[in-house]
Amino acid sequence: MRAARVPHSTLGPKFKMIRVSKIIIGSGFAVVLILITIVSIRTLSLDVNAGLQLAHWEKASNISLDIDHHKREELIAHFKEAIRIPTVSFSSTEINTTALLRFNLLLQRAFPTVFSSSLVHHELVANYSHLFWVPGSQPNLMPYLMLAHIDVVPASESDGWVAPPFSAQEIDGFIYGRGTIDDKGSLMGILQALEYLLIKGYAPRRGFYIGLGHDEEISGYKGAMNIVRLLQQRDVQLSFVLDEGLAVLDGVISGLNGPAALIGVSEKGSATVKLSVSAPPGHASMPPRESSIGILAAAIKRLEENPMPRLFGHGPERATFEHLAHKFRYPMKFILSNLWLFSPLVGRFLEQKPDSNALVRTTTAITIFNAGVKTNVIPSLAEAYVNLRIHSAQSLQEVLDLIRYTVGDHRVNIELIEGFDPLPVSSSDETSYGFQIIKKTVLDMFPTVVVAPGVCVGNTDSRHFKALTTDIYRFIPLWFKPGDAKRFHGINERISTKNYEELILFYSRLIQNCDIQKLPEPHTSLHEL
Repeated sequence: MRAARVPHSTLGPKFKMIRVSKIIIGSGFAVVLILITIVSIRTLSLDVNAGLQLAHWEKASNISLDIDHHKREELIAHFKEAIRIPTVSFSSTEINTTALLRFNLLLQRAFPTVFSSSLVHHELVANYSHLFWVPGSQPNLMPYLMLAHIDVVPASESDGWVAPPFSAQEIDGFIYGRGTIDDKGSLMGILQALEYLLIKGYAPRRGFYIGLGHDEEISGYKGAMNIVRLLQQRDVQLSFVLDEGLAVLDGVISGLNGPAALIGVSEKGSATVKLSVSAPPGHASMPPRESSIGILAAAIKRLEENPMPRLFGHGPERATFEHLAHKFRYPMKFILSNLWLFSPLVGRFLEQKPDSNALVRTTTAITIFNAGVKTNVIPSLAEAYVNLRIHSAQSLQEVLDLIRYTVGDHRVNIELIEGFDPLPVSSSDETSYGFQIIKKTVLDMFPTVVVAPGVCVGNTDSRHFKALTTDIYRFIPLWFKPGDAKRFHGINERISTKNYEELILFYSRLIQNCDIQKLPEPHTSLHEL
């Protein structure tokens, strides 16, 4: 005999609870299945570098430089001479103008064809900077700009250099000296590439500019900014700008299988903030309960103990790891292929080390602390300077508000000395002309390298050019092994003779690759998302 159906309304509370639980469990299981399906598809997809490399590229010029033994000796000699000239920028009021004049003469001597060719228009800017214009045979093609800078930061032999910092001494295939990385390798490489191309009769289809600033290390207010003003007066708009910045990292990213070329698509913002405390002075024999030094020290301690919020995944650094994900082994490949889910986990991992921590947040560095005039006098004034590098997902104003909140003491005066917001993020998709041309050139040179967009934690002259283009890229094909990044502005800055020659070949290929009128249609793959 069939049992009668019991209406829901007459079921007991326990039965209802069991039924609801089954529904929840069933729904949860479905959600889990969906998540597993999504992460599996993303993990198994081909790398995002495949696209344009499988497409049909328009034929560009293909002039080989054929660097023989004689040319190699000559280009290395010129480069070493450039390193030996101490074009140091100490401050906005102290630059080595004598060295800058010597450097100008070197350029004319090292690259006679560049300076004498009727194809190249050269002008001196702000006495020591240079602007070169090479018109193209097709004026309808928007020009681009390559940037580099002449000046370097100070260096002292007493700091522990294995060779004097302005000696350009060659040891085991490496040239040591201030400027080998930052930024005379790029500068000399660009001009050497153009020199060789001109000698071989090259004339571009797409015109281009070369800008050489003389005060980049002190913000480029005279060099780069005056170059920008000249171009603005001439109504110049640029397809893209390429400047120094990121490099080819080999063995630097833990767990990555093979080298990676990171092309900077943005820069962090920057701010210098002064904190100061004023209090009545007094004799050290009768100290107050709190001194100006103590109040300020406590404020500084609060800033160090309460870093800016972790923002990994909210800026272009997310795209870096998405591009590199397929080059990691499991489980990192699985995690990095699904940052929509695992960004908080990756962010917590990256913040453990200073170099990767700089990618995930606005960094706070106490750089100067001044107080006191005599050992037995309570000082009336204590002040400290804080340098901040602002994450792409924050603004300068938001950072200042957080500093005030964290300090939380009305006795501490907080003053912005200088600062600017993070730079706009340049395009890096398959329709991005500048990014894809740079990427193709990298892969022409180094086929096994994976290419990804990145973020510069430092600042370059390129930030002054944002009114002339929407796409600014920061990359030099320097090879960085573990520990090499510390040489940047540090001791034992160096470049291998082989890598310097690669720079010349890279810029030669880049110039010729830019002669195409447009990018090929993106190649689509069933494995791509």
